[in-house]
Amino acid sequence: MPYPDTMTILSLMAPHKKTIAVFFGGRSPEHDVSVVTGLQAMGALDPARYDSFAVYVDPQGRWWTGEALHKRENYMMGAALGKTLQGVTLDVRSAQGKGRLISDKGGLFGKAAVREFDVALLAFHGGTGESGAIQGILQTAEIPFTGPRVTASSLFMDKVLTKQLMRALDIPTLPFAVLNRPAQGYLIPADALQDAVAALDFPMILKPVHMGSSIGIAKVNTLQELAACLPRVFEWDEQAMVEPFVQNLVEYNVALRNSAQGIQTSAIERPKSKDELLDFKQKYLAGGGTKGIKGGVKAPGQRSEGMLSLTREINPALPAQAEANIRQWAARIFAAAGPVGAPRIDFISNGATGEIWMNEVNPIPGSFGYFLWEAAAQSILFSELLDHLIDEARAQHRRLSLPADPVPVDARLFERKGGP
Repeated sequence: MPYPDTMTILSLMAPHKKTIAVFFGGRSPEHDVSVVTGLQAMGALDPARYDSFAVYVDPQGRWWTGEALHKRENYMMGAALGKTLQGVTLDVRSAQGKGRLISDKGGLFGKAAVREFDVALLAFHGGTGESGAIQGILQTAEIPFTGPRVTASSLFMDKVLTKQLMRALDIPTLPFAVLNRPAQGYLIPADALQDAVAALDFPMILKPVHMGSSIGIAKVNTLQELAACLPRVFEWDEQAMVEPFVQNLVEYNVALRNSAQGIQTSAIERPKSKDELLDFKQKYLAGGGTKGIKGGVKAPGQRSEGMLSLTREINPALPAQAEANIRQWAARIFAAAGPVGAPRIDFISNGATGEIWMNEVNPIPGSFGYFLWEAAAQSILFSELLDHLIDEARAQHRRLSLPADPVPVDARLFERKGGP
């Protein structure tokens, strides 16, 4: 009997690799940025620890897998390329901690193929992918998944509920008013609109309640401008909100994660903009090279340079108390909602007065905010950040798992006789 070669011995000695399904895309205005984040994550996952594959949710809500999804140039895929992909459906039946994707088309004998995975790495932005809906499906199927749990995801994707939590936690936030989409059409009568925003002064910032990345945001100077901008917001969201426009606007962002040492905060960034507000393309497409905003693939262990560009300043000079407030307030809201995942929390400031207000929480930030962690006091690389999220997902799954029969003995009304 021949002796095994060195590679065979090493493969037998290596720990079992986990299979990671990277989910991205989705029915969301932030679909394209989610694709970039998903591709970056697949490029940064350590191949020594994981086998990974893409699960792409297209703008129509269809789920796909296939090798073509690993290349950025294939988006948006046409009909010809689509024929090389496999449509899949998530099996929501519990499979003891395993995810299962079932092919939409059966094989030669009509039996659908099944692809299993150990952890769902969620790279969605906005829409159902970041709002708790997908998280709820995965939790129902008892599949480990990365990022905040269902409650925190739902809470943080609702700007009104997030502001109410800020107030309860004594975290400074701007006053606001909520505007609901009418039952018919997009127009609110002028007198009702005036009453709704009477407590605020113009100029104001108008934004959707359930979206991020500056999509739908507008500065309005009069009631007439507000009325004119509302229909555009109501195309995307059933609720809009207005808050005072901050003069001398400066934005500060910080990410958080939980660790054995407690809650840790990342480097602080100060995004730069030529305009009064950061718009969507400035945030995700402006400058900075191909490895960060442009969506190029980062290899495991590779430190980024692209995101540390002229579009942002990392670890800007801040008064000591201002920096301490940003970090303490961010940790306070992260802890209150369940410190899981690596959300990014955004603050706004009046650069002239130094006043700072918490603005919003991003449950799954673009590019997972990896460049903030690389520049943190305790620096970690992108691949290490993904390791943390995956390990945390598995630990959360173990912590929240129920027995095979979740009904306590004392609460059982029917005799158990085996069977399904």
